[in-house]
Amino acid sequence: MADTCGMVYLVGAGPGDPGLLTRRGQWAVSRAEVLVYDRLASWELLSFAPKCCERIYVGKAAGRHSMKQEEINGLLVEKAKEGRLVVRLKGGDPFVFGRGGEEIGKLMEAGIPYEVVPGVTSAVAALADAGIPVTHRKLAQSFHVITGHTAYPAETARDSGSGHDSGAEGTLPDGFPLYAKLSGTLIFLMGLSSLETITKKLIENGKDPDTPAAVVCGGTLPGMRCVRAELSRLPEEARRAGVRSPGIIVVGETAALCFRGEGALPLSGVSVGITGTDSMALRLSERFCALGARTVRAARSDLVPLNEDILSEAAARLSGYDWVVFTSRNAVRIFFEAVRRQKVDYRTLAHLKFAVVGRGTGEFLESFGFFADYMPKIYTTEALAKGLCAAAGKGERLFLPRARQGSKRLAERLLSAGIEVFDLAIYDIETEQAPLSELLGVDYVTFGSASGVRGFFAENVKEKRELFSTVTPVCIGEVTAAALREYGIGRAVVAGDYTADGVAEAIIKERQDGDICI
Repeated sequence: MADTCGMVYLVGAGPGDPGLLTRRGQWAVSRAEVLVYDRLASWELLSFAPKCCERIYVGKAAGRHSMKQEEINGLLVEKAKEGRLVVRLKGGDPFVFGRGGEEIGKLMEAGIPYEVVPGVTSAVAALADAGIPVTHRKLAQSFHVITGHTAYPAETARDSGSGHDSGAEGTLPDGFPLYAKLSGTLIFLMGLSSLETITKKLIENGKDPDTPAAVVCGGTLPGMRCVRAELSRLPEEARRAGVRSPGIIVVGETAALCFRGEGALPLSGVSVGITGTDSMALRLSERFCALGARTVRAARSDLVPLNEDILSEAAARLSGYDWVVFTSRNAVRIFFEAVRRQKVDYRTLAHLKFAVVGRGTGEFLESFGFFADYMPKIYTTEALAKGLCAAAGKGERLFLPRARQGSKRLAERLLSAGIEVFDLAIYDIETEQAPLSELLGVDYVTFGSASGVRGFFAENVKEKRELFSTVTPVCIGEVTAAALREYGIGRAVVAGDYTADGVAEAIIKERQDGDICI
């Protein structure tokens, strides 16, 4: 056991959308050595933690608990006493039915230093996402957040022996005579399995059966569902809609309102799953959000350098090459990193000619101070190969640094034309998959490269094919679309412009007239 004590951060993860995690919360997660987390609404929240972080799931679902609360308390103390930085990541806010107070009590008893990082509570945010304000000056001057599920009475649990029904009346708070008489908005968290009992008890204690009410599921996430009805009819309508836990029940005049602002922007109400590296995801997310769309990470790709020694040797002997050919932004970046490591003076590269597969790669090359000598009019490796066969002179040598998963057709075509090519895989792509459940409700999934497509389909191929029966894939370029067809996905939106703007414009155009699907 370490001589010095660690530290525990109790971080509110927010209602689900990773963008609603606070900056302080993300900072804490990014430093975590141990991450103790609940059944969070978004897989992407976990991706903020370092790769070396120990991740421990302690989540609770209806009718089953991964770990008892007393065990969670002990775990936090144990890991902190090892001298490690522990982050307890909790959905919503740690103090809004999050048992943060119980965990802090044990930390204080053990003398463990801690900090609470507040989170955005779903009691407000999820309802706002559905267009329901918790207060309104003319309709509701207060709101009341009530648990829809309490600890089961100890004596009843002993009598039942094997457990209890999460919807039983014994799991509900006993203040319904008061709740029914409160003015303002009533919000029940964790109560969807008890919906029928909650509505019945409110009406029995005097609440008007015609009071507007609603159930919101998946608030702030793609696939958010909102079912509105009079209080007396809400259980029936929720059953008919097939809504599932977790969900929020709201009762009051504001439940009849819908302030979603749909249609205000070109992609309002659209959900997009994004694959690719963090830098690619950031560019796409920023553009989509500016146009009103909601984004979720469908897969996260990390670049793993390959053949670094061979690349360094090549970078030190660039005088022996006439062309350097790039088929991705990543290849450009890794190549110039090797050039810098070898302390190659850019002035010695004056003899080199550069070829790129498309405008996005060309613009990225320009950021290093070089302009492409050749770029095909059609942004495909086939067009690039054809153009280079004409542009490269006899006896010229080409250096092709590329992704391991990249197509070998370019090198094969050049070699068949008698052009000498040094074809080197300089990076691999490792893909971390989001659970398929997180993609339910998205309208589009974007792919930025053929290697990204192959990484996405590295597992659960059958299920992902089925996903695309309702979800439209969006590809940057024909090469990426061709890779998608390898997995039996024949219809895709193809962006000819290899930029975030190009992808966004392709989706807008597809929604307008559907004429760029292949």
